[in-house]
Amino acid sequence: MDDKRVAVHVSKGLYDLVKRRVEESGGEFKSVEDYVEFVLEEVVKEEEEDEEQEYTREDEEQIKRRLRSLGYL
Repeated sequence: MDDKRVAVHVSKGLYDLVKRRVEESGGEFKSVEDYVEFVLEEVVKEEEEDEEQEYTREDEEQIKRRLRSLGYL
């Protein structure tokens, strides 16, 4: 990833919640910024994986028919 940084603004309440998580992390996260970056990377990665694995309703039905014919369903 690019090491350049940009500012992102969040509410003070959310910042305080994240700050508490950082403090409770036992040193796993060094700052609120590290925590937020980690969480955002995980969310984006998960969404990209979900997009790659989406099946249409027709795909799902075809898979079910194949599994039934093999005796799995």
